[in-house]
Amino acid sequence: MGSEVAVRPVRSPTDLRRFIALPYRLYARDPLWAGPLRRDVRLLLSRARNPFFEHAEAEYFLAEVEGRVVGRIAAIANRLHNEFHADRVGFFGFFEVVRNQVVANALLDAAAAWLRERRLDTMRGPASFSTNDESGLLVDGFDTPPTVLMPHNPDYYLELLMAAGFTTAKNLLVYQGGSMERMVPTPERLTRGVELIRKRMGLTIRPLRIAEFTREVDLIKKLYNRSWERNWGFVPLTDHEIDHLATQFKPVVEPRLAPFIEKDGEPVGFALALPDLNVSFRRNRQGRLLPGLLRLLWDLKTRRIHRMRILLLGVLPEFRGKGCDAVLYHWLWETGNAMGIHWAEAGWILEDNPAMNQALTKIGFSVYKTYQLLDRPL
Repeated sequence: MGSEVAVRPVRSPTDLRRFIALPYRLYARDPLWAGPLRRDVRLLLSRARNPFFEHAEAEYFLAEVEGRVVGRIAAIANRLHNEFHADRVGFFGFFEVVRNQVVANALLDAAAAWLRERRLDTMRGPASFSTNDESGLLVDGFDTPPTVLMPHNPDYYLELLMAAGFTTAKNLLVYQGGSMERMVPTPERLTRGVELIRKRMGLTIRPLRIAEFTREVDLIKKLYNRSWERNWGFVPLTDHEIDHLATQFKPVVEPRLAPFIEKDGEPVGFALALPDLNVSFRRNRQGRLLPGLLRLLWDLKTRRIHRMRILLLGVLPEFRGKGCDAVLYHWLWETGNAMGIHWAEAGWILEDNPAMNQALTKIGFSVYKTYQLLDRPL
């Protein structure tokens, strides 16, 4: 690429459209990639409508060569992350680029300069926008499609980032269980163990009550931040962020795949799994609202999606290590089979979280993808 690379911030509606459009062009020939609805990406990026920006700021950059967009990046300063971890880490995300080191360096340097102006000392990513959103760079498992809300990228991105001075901060492991071809019965050992745990601890489990959705979301608010607070890189969600996510998920959530585990009528843990919406999105190559949304709703209604992703599974600290996670996994396995869903992805899981990694291995799940978060000093 002999011409000069120009990197500039997004300043107009046209710039924003070009920022959103780039991946649909770069991945046009990748049959595994699933483009989200452009409407949803625009909402995510909106400083006015995304409550993330109540505690953060971001700048979006485009890289151009002779007027053609060849890369994009977002620089992200998340005040809540820095307050929670008492550090000065800035993030980059929405990173997409042609295979060219000069272009990649120009984008990363522009993001780094913006973060440095805010007195941050480390640049971490990719995270779009935080670990509560799509995060991580795919480094292993390129031969399988991504599930809903999981990143997908070419294998050369790691080469570009390493050459630009990044090093691995953390590996994120993703597990799969079940079968794409047939129903896999719930392991008998898991069923027996769960029965013993529930009887010994007096636990009950139930699906989300969609008729009491607001109250159920309030319960999730109480559970979420306490259940994940010790995780590396974790950033608490504000009440407004949880409300915003709940509004987005409500049309596609399956109540039976959002179970609460209770002790004496009080919730002590919960899980959230979604049918893999990417099964539909992979057929909507340009992310158009129509017919993409109609196809998705039809696929959900007619149960044409036989995969799911377990997005969240957490237990209050005082109930960890007692088998509550197994009770939730057992519920999801049984429920999925009853719904015609016979394969599940669980993750990501931090590489140095032995309790969760061992729990998944014990019920028959195995690692099939690895993502990385990378750091570069500023």
